[in-house]
Amino acid sequence: MRLISIPFLVVMLSILVVAEDRPNIVFILADDAGWSDLGCYGSDLYETPHIDRLAATGVRFTDAYAMPVCSPTRAALMTGRHAARVQMTIWSEGSLKGPRNRKLLQAKSLHSLPHSETTLAKHLQNAGYLTALVGKWHLGDADHYPETHGFDVNIGGTHWGAPQTFWWPYRGVGRFGPEYRYVPHLEFGSPGEYLTDRLTDEALTVIDNAGNEPFFLYLSHHAPHTPIEAKPEDVKYFESKLRPEMKQQNAVYAGMIKTLDESVGRVLAKLKERGLDKNTIVIFASDNGGFIGIDKKSGQTVPATNNAPLRSGKGSCYEGGIRVPLIVHWPGVTTQGAVVGEPVSVMDLLPTLLGASGIELPDGVAFDGLNLTPLLRDPSGKLDRDALYFHYPHYYSTTTPVSAVRSRDWKLLEYYEDNRVELFHLKADLGETMDLAKQHPERTVHLRKQLQRWRDEVGAQEPRPNPGFKPPKSGNR
Repeated sequence: MRLISIPFLVVMLSILVVAEDRPNIVFILADDAGWSDLGCYGSDLYETPHIDRLAATGVRFTDAYAMPVCSPTRAALMTGRHAARVQMTIWSEGSLKGPRNRKLLQAKSLHSLPHSETTLAKHLQNAGYLTALVGKWHLGDADHYPETHGFDVNIGGTHWGAPQTFWWPYRGVGRFGPEYRYVPHLEFGSPGEYLTDRLTDEALTVIDNAGNEPFFLYLSHHAPHTPIEAKPEDVKYFESKLRPEMKQQNAVYAGMIKTLDESVGRVLAKLKERGLDKNTIVIFASDNGGFIGIDKKSGQTVPATNNAPLRSGKGSCYEGGIRVPLIVHWPGVTTQGAVVGEPVSVMDLLPTLLGASGIELPDGVAFDGLNLTPLLRDPSGKLDRDALYFHYPHYYSTTTPVSAVRSRDWKLLEYYEDNRVELFHLKADLGETMDLAKQHPERTVHLRKQLQRWRDEVGAQEPRPNPGFKPPKSGNR
């Protein structure tokens, strides 16, 4: 009979204890929710009592950042690496063909997240977590679906960035041209069923089926992305609440936010019901700033949302396009009701969550994210990071190709079409209304050089002159 040494038993028991103490992780990501779309961030129309309570029991970040549009943020979130480094800088479908009638041809961008990238889900799966995506994926074709990137369960995730409709059976043609769209694995519904509710149902089932296994639930909602559709009773309620002086005026969008908030409440209630609330990290965030366009196909006559006091919205490198809500609740770590003003990024969530799970970052990989645990423990702390960078070498309704850098309270934007630069001091001018580039030429030059060094370091792809561009003719003389 072979004897087992006491030291070996001690090591094995310690491993088992660590495994049992590993936290569950629930990450709830909204699609296109703006920085000021939540009550706890200053909304004057939308109601988010469940998300507000989550903030009151955890940490709310005032200066959290994503990429200007969805797929780049999702790539950065999954890899802990900047979208420019991963070379996914526009939404997945947008990489296939850019505008040919503009001064510049958009930069090259990958259509699918490469398998050479190891995702947050893959790290957790390798460590014994049950990993589940419920909702939007938008990181490539079927060869790059969630199952190929570390997810045991994929409910609804496809290469599409938006559903045909929020009403069951969530399929059809017309909104996005002749393409037939659908949301898979949601077949057994009934008329009147709403997508945000159904995705929440599926998320609760994941929690129930996880058993005693640690789990990572990525509940990636489509709301409040277009099509702007909400439950009639909620629309009626918010229409009655509208006042001319309110900055936000879309009652249908308000209804979408209401159901999104109810989803968060249901997930929190399920965790408590299962006795998992004391050992589950819950994170709520959005993938970019709020969409400030009008969804004409939904019959809307007002913008989807208003990001004031921030400037602009989705697609832009102004604050309205990249600053997003971020709330973290980590039992035993976060300080109740704390507010953090340190600039952070969605890239920081991978190292933070791997650290919380006892997983070391692999050597030889250039990570751009930092572990936020020190900030979660001490909200007054600072990160060892001088600047955050943004790169959107594409066109959108809110912008021409642009890069930006935020270095503490200073922010510089550099536009590719005309080499224009703008400089803002965010602490004094949150709305980016006063361009200080001419008043601070030395700082402008310094930040511009810093931005270029970063682009060179990460291998950022840049737009190119369009040889077929014909400038519009000036008016008759």
